[in-house]
Amino acid sequence: MASTYAYRVRDTDGRIIGGTLEADSQGAVASRLRQMGYAPISIEESKPGLKREITLPGLNRIKLKDLAVFSRQFATMINSGLSLLRALTILAEQTESKALAEIIGQVRNEVEQGTALSTSLAKHPKTFNRLYVAMIKAGEVGGFLDKVLLELADSIEKEVELRGKVRSAMTYPIAVFAMVIMIVAAMLVFVVPQFETLYSQLGGQLPFLTRILLGASRFVAGWGGGVVVIAVVVGVIAFRRFHATPAGRFAVDRAKLRAPVFGPLVQKTVLSRFSRTLSTLLGSGVPILQSLEIVSETVNNDVVSRAVKDVQDSVREGESLAVPLAKHSVFPPMVVQMLAVGEETGAIDVMLDKVGDFYDAEVSAAVDSLTSLIEPILIAVMGSVVGGMVVALYLPMFNIINLVK
Repeated sequence: MASTYAYRVRDTDGRIIGGTLEADSQGAVASRLRQMGYAPISIEESKPGLKREITLPGLNRIKLKDLAVFSRQFATMINSGLSLLRALTILAEQTESKALAEIIGQVRNEVEQGTALSTSLAKHPKTFNRLYVAMIKAGEVGGFLDKVLLELADSIEKEVELRGKVRSAMTYPIAVFAMVIMIVAAMLVFVVPQFETLYSQLGGQLPFLTRILLGASRFVAGWGGGVVVIAVVVGVIAFRRFHATPAGRFAVDRAKLRAPVFGPLVQKTVLSRFSRTLSTLLGSGVPILQSLEIVSETVNNDVVSRAVKDVQDSVREGESLAVPLAKHSVFPPMVVQMLAVGEETGAIDVMLDKVGDFYDAEVSAAVDSLTSLIEPILIAVMGSVVGGMVVALYLPMFNIINLVK
């Protein structure tokens, strides 16, 4: 039965690298390593249960920023004349992300055995999506791998920047809302019951607002609090299951686009991603139908994804790109007209890149306006909620003299 062996070897450049191989014996591993051009240093059998690392969920998740740095460094090395294997070896050693370094090492071993780079990358879909693999394949076939890698690095960096802007717009209201919930819960559980004891000693009829607050406090502090927590957990689980279905994902994505305040921001973000991705693919020489298929899978919105698939079917039947695109309201007339001009001039990728620049600027402006608009609204809401509770608590104090009498 074959076992797994961990090895350390020295390559033709004198560098020490490591990895694992499955073989029947240490001798078979040593023979295979020599055939690969390595000088074996140590070969040890990896026994189950030994040297097992404990990792937290998400700890080894590869960030887009790490992937962008890898792509830019890879492009620089290829452009400088380094061989593909040498570049991958250096990147596997110097990449800060351990998870990414391990994947690069695996890709390097497969490439050394004769596998194409795009084929090796496609075996790691969680790290290298179809967009990345398709562009690498186009670069391999066309002989401009360094150019493609630079375009990928630029595209990923813009995606990271865009996500950061959207996240900054969403983080503040969520944080303030969570703070309001915690303050209200703390007051209902700890503060209001103290006043209820005081009111019971005084006797008399309490104001209507105060009675509502006391009822809410009894509900939250008693069995009602557990019911609320259970209801929230069940609601989250049910929502996730619903969102995992095609119909649920489409409904949620459509609701995002139609949301009163954040809908325009979501639409501009999706349109920017659509334009950037399609521009990058077409500019790298990927065929239009394959480009549309990849865009539909990577645009991250089911409404736009279905629209792109519909456009793909129309283009397959011989129609232009702009005409079927105009049938979907999610694409504004400006995008359709820019694509029409791009088709007439033979520069669709250039026009799409300009559309991407326009929507990047629109997202930045929308984030700034949302931040300036939401901040005073949230402060007013938080002040009204907490202030209303304080007023409800102190209303009986205005009649305390009559209550004492």
